[in-house]
Amino acid sequence: MRSIWNGAISFGLVSIPIKLVNATESHSISFRQIHLADGGRIRYRKVCELDGEEVPGAEIGKGYEEADGSVIPITDEDLAQLPLATAKTIEIMSFVPAEEIDPLQMDAAYYLAANGATAAKPYTLLREALKRSRKVAIAKYALRGRERLGMLRVVDDVIAMHGLLWPDEIRVPEGVAPDVEVTVRDAELDLADALMATLGEVEMASLHDDYRDAVEAMIAAKAGGAFEPAEVAGEPAGGQVINLMAALEKSVRAAKASRGETGGAGTGAGAGAGAEEPETKAGAEVTPMRRGGAGRKTSAAPKAVGGKKSTAASAKKTAATAAAKSTSAASKKKTTAKSTAAKSGTTKSTSAASAKKTGAGAKKAATPRKRASA
Repeated sequence: MRSIWNGAISFGLVSIPIKLVNATESHSISFRQIHLADGGRIRYRKVCELDGEEVPGAEIGKGYEEADGSVIPITDEDLAQLPLATAKTIEIMSFVPAEEIDPLQMDAAYYLAANGATAAKPYTLLREALKRSRKVAIAKYALRGRERLGMLRVVDDVIAMHGLLWPDEIRVPEGVAPDVEVTVRDAELDLADALMATLGEVEMASLHDDYRDAVEAMIAAKAGGAFEPAEVAGEPAGGQVINLMAALEKSVRAAKASRGETGGAGTGAGAGAGAEEPETKAGAEVTPMRRGGAGRKTSAAPKAVGGKKSTAASAKKTAATAAAKSTSAASKKKTTAKSTAAKSGTTKSTSAASAKKTGAGAKKAATPRKRASA
């Protein structure tokens, strides 16, 4: 690979000669501007606005425009005289954990190649030190006429450098977040987690630009004269109101289907009528609302979140159980009382009848028997 910059890494008193090589390349398809009438190429020409003449590159210099419109010429010699210590040096300033670097600061990426046999030893030393420390190096360097901030890290057996934006170049995200208060329910988060788990991970090396492939195929077809434009799909209407729970459930089912798995997503409370029966997901279980017939109110069944029943549902069930127990006890007590009363009445009746019989017998015994006359 062709180097774009030669210099050295300053690591304390250690100097490591290196070559800077682009680590990335663009595969985007570029188009030329043409004249539609005859297909002629449209070119941009650098023209002086004072005399209207085209100016060659050798006669073009730099200038700084002030607020009043006046321009101050700046030459390469003026810039060369500035005290820029990093003009040919990547100066390491500190080592920090990689997670301290905000991805928003990431810019272009480069490979640092050892420049010569004498650079192999210190280059390997810095590489292994970075590996063992599990840190990245923060450095300053100059490229294309300006001082820049960089981050050095190890990629395989090579030291890579990422250009970083200066902290004051990162905008504060004012007015970007939604300005309305939104409440997200646990059931919605459970379905979002289920969708994330279903989508799973992806091999980054397997990703590619489908649009570029389509453009290349279209160019090849037009070059062969066999291109037939496809129908343009209608653009989705913006700002439409959707059922978030239903959309999440449908997304989970689609993701599972694309992976050849079976089963649908659980239907959350508040989902539209006609939703499918719930099905337990990893880390998410949602019970649907039971829809009544016409003229009847709809009541929500107890909802399970994180594998635990709703507190309100448990309290309601406990109260119902206590009421049932109380009713059963009262009924049993009443039945026992009736039985006791009936038994007591029977005993009393039997005792009275026995006493009456006994009295009659006594009266009969006390009456003298008449003797027959002679």
